[in-house]
Amino acid sequence: MNFIIGYFRQRRKGIFIFCLFCLVFLCAFLLYHLPAGAVLYPAFVCAVLGLIFLIWDMRRSWQRHRRLEELSRLPSVLQKDFPKPVSAEDRDYQQIISRLCEEQKQLETQMNLRYSDMIDYYTVWVHQIKTPIASMRLNLQSQDSEFARRILEDLMRIEQYVDMVLGYLRLDSDFTDYVIQEYELDDIVKPAVKKFAGQFIRKKLQLDYRPLHTKVVTDEKWLQFVLEQVISNALKYTEAGRITIEMENETDGAEDRAVLCIRDTGIGIAPEDIPRIFEKGYTGYNGRSDKKASGIGLYLCRRICSNLGHTITANSSLENGTVIRIRMGEPTRC
Repeated sequence: MNFIIGYFRQRRKGIFIFCLFCLVFLCAFLLYHLPAGAVLYPAFVCAVLGLIFLIWDMRRSWQRHRRLEELSRLPSVLQKDFPKPVSAEDRDYQQIISRLCEEQKQLETQMNLRYSDMIDYYTVWVHQIKTPIASMRLNLQSQDSEFARRILEDLMRIEQYVDMVLGYLRLDSDFTDYVIQEYELDDIVKPAVKKFAGQFIRKKLQLDYRPLHTKVVTDEKWLQFVLEQVISNALKYTEAGRITIEMENETDGAEDRAVLCIRDTGIGIAPEDIPRIFEKGYTGYNGRSDKKASGIGLYLCRRICSNLGHTITANSSLENGTVIRIRMGEPTRC
């Protein structure tokens, strides 16, 4: 219906001119007292012929419309076979579109090259910056003092930020090294927890973690990155109490899903902030209090979980701690 209305709206000038000409001839015949049939009959014949032409033209326009609709559903790189132009205006439009497509391809090629160069540069930078970090860690590990332990924590935080930079850059890269297979979940959780052992001891926080005995299909490196971000946030905003890591079983229809829960007894999250904590750059009330918050960590967690086929959610209330749930596929007990 929209096509028919649009078609007649596009042809309204021609229809109006035809009716106007018929009216002019009719008025002229009436002024000269000539039989009205002398103009009505030719007008009727012309109207029938015009209707036949309109039906033919409408059918041709409908075919062009369907072809353009099919092209609009294709990626831009495949939008080449435009309908044959029926006017100079159509030809001009197609030339403009073709030129714009070529310019877009050139811009995309340039952007991909720049993006690839940037990834290469930061990859080299990450590996180079980790060398002095590792050297400083070795030197500090030989010193048993509170100062050395604080510096080690700061070094670990720097290394975490470096990994965050690289993870952020690689999110949309075609070369992201996902290795999706079945892993023992404890083999991913334990290294992530061990990395923060010093902070647990310094802040005198209790860790409630028992072997999970669960296998999940995921990527070991990227899921560990997500866990490190979540545990780091839990430690940052928890001054007393405990952090609990446990499994929950959740039934989604007829399918069981493995849900990894990280609970803390920290300051919690304001209710108005919860829907937005996974947005890029959003820091919320806690982030505004902590000037060093970037609002990138949980955003990366959500993006990575999405790429892995997992979902990550948060439940919290002020002064009552936070629960982060990572929902994965069907669990396998081991």
